Amino acid sequence: MFNRRSFIKKSALFTSVLGLQPLFGKANSSVGFVPQGKPTLLATWNHGLQANAAAWQVLQSGGSIVDAVEAGVRVPESDPENTSVGLGGLPDRDGRVTLDACIMEPGGNCGGVAGLEYIENPISVARKVMTETPHVLLVGDGALQFALEQGFTRKNLLTPKAEQAWKEWQKTSEYKPIINIENHDTIGLLAQDAHGNLAGACTTSGLAFKMHGRVGDSPIIGAGLFVDNEIGGATATGMGEAVLKIAGSHTVVELMRQGYAPEEACKEAVKRIIKKDPNYNNIQIGFLALRKDGATGGFALQKGFNYALMISANQNKLVDASYMLS
Repeated sequence: MFNRRSFIKKSALFTSVLGLQPLFGKANSSVGFVPQGKPTLLATWNHGLQANAAAWQVLQSGGSIVDAVEAGVRVPESDPENTSVGLGGLPDRDGRVTLDACIMEPGGNCGGVAGLEYIENPISVARKVMTETPHVLLVGDGALQFALEQGFTRKNLLTPKAEQAWKEWQKTSEYKPIINIENHDTIGLLAQDAHGNLAGACTTSGLAFKMHGRVGDSPIIGAGLFVDNEIGGATATGMGEAVLKIAGSHTVVELMRQGYAPEEACKEAVKRIIKKDPNYNNIQIGFLALRKDGATGGFALQKGFNYALMISANQNKLVDASYMLS
């Protein structure tokens, strides 16, 4: 007869004899091991360098981990030369710049906006959704109404550069996203403070010349961003539809919970996308992961994805992610 108590005892003895680490031991995961005094910042793409620097300054000035991730991604949001985030983002096929963003704090509270127009820093509106409403996500006109009520300034986000690109696109109106275009995309930022607490932010103007009303993974908690303060955090970049179909960032965090290292968790998520999307050769997907013990990793479907890693005031560098397809 099967005896559950006897089975558990024997399993524990077997693990001990072989010198194996338990699933959530130090070797495989972060639970129970919190680094003190060592902040870590991890952000997508080369604009992550500036985002990290701004977030680091907030932490060094005594700001909270949520203050840091918000301040970090506001930098590319306010950069008119960045055509994939915030001010200067390429418009949809109707010539309208619509923005998506979300933010998540250590306690699990979160907020997001989608299809937001005329507001330069959607991440700050997302934070207000998190702190000032009982909701998680506001969209479209409702998100704009809320932002204006909260004191945000209405602004034309369509820069001359973005408008010209839109007019050129109208000559053919061909909708064909280009992999790693300009080496820019969504800015996703994961951060851990000196106490080991985790937070994240994600913001984008979405796919260039998308259908009006289209929303990708970036403002969706569990898709473009997910943070579990006991395990770690993850963020995604690339083709949002593919990430949505596997709840990508949540998947990465849950894989780390099961014992996967950060890069391996990101790789497994990419493999799941390949299984579901027959068009995977024509898209790019990248994941980043930050584990509770400070371990980091990234992985992409295609060559060309890089990310910024910052672990001290003098160590903020770009890392080329491993990838599946050459």
